[in-house]
Amino acid sequence: MNDPQLKKGIQSWPEKERPRELLLNNGAQGLSDAQLVAILLRIGRPDSSAVDVALDLLTRLKGLRGLANRSLQELCVVPGIGPAKAAQILAAVELGKRALAVPLTAGLRIHHSHDIYQHYYPLLRDLRHEVFKALLLDAKHGLIRDVTVSEGSLTVSIVHPREVFNLAVRESAAAVIFVHNHPSGDPHPSEEDHALTRRLMAAGEILGIRVLDHIVIGDGRYVSFADEGFLLSSTSTFDH
Repeated sequence: MNDPQLKKGIQSWPEKERPRELLLNNGAQGLSDAQLVAILLRIGRPDSSAVDVALDLLTRLKGLRGLANRSLQELCVVPGIGPAKAAQILAAVELGKRALAVPLTAGLRIHHSHDIYQHYYPLLRDLRHEVFKALLLDAKHGLIRDVTVSEGSLTVSIVHPREVFNLAVRESAAAVIFVHNHPSGDPHPSEEDHALTRRLMAAGEILGIRVLDHIVIGDGRYVSFADEGFLLSSTSTFDH
């Protein structure tokens, strides 16, 4: 019990200074980022407390935002972070994203591109690869469900109209809205985005399924093809 290494553990601290007790007594708002992460970690490593490990983790990843786009393997590179602790961190990050996302529930009528942005921004903003999603809507533009069509590399998402509209036909969708993220943070549509949208609209026209919008999400902002007048049709995004 006299091992000096053990004195670095949080259990050796005065009870009122331990992160968990601070949270229980005073609430979470007053804790630092490292203290909050330390509560998730629970224990540190032989030579360091959980707070020390949390500080090391946050320093290496450049703060909390760095936790949001890391894989389990990347977190485990930090000494003192094993698969179990990494899983706890990733679960907490995902819960935070979902808590911030405005819910999209079946039957919900989509009224504006900003409604979609508010849901997907917390979920997509920190990803380092493109994710292409489709919202399948009924004849009154109520949400049937959303689906992930593809997940790509850093800059490329492979999307084929056949895959998109197979899903829409199976769900008897009358209209679709497309959403994808730009890992660069700049939501301005690329030439490839415009070309893909034209192909999707052409396929939808043949099948009688309207493409209402294509929304590109960046860091804190987004671009709606419909709002910007980029769609080939002059009909407003959510008009019948």
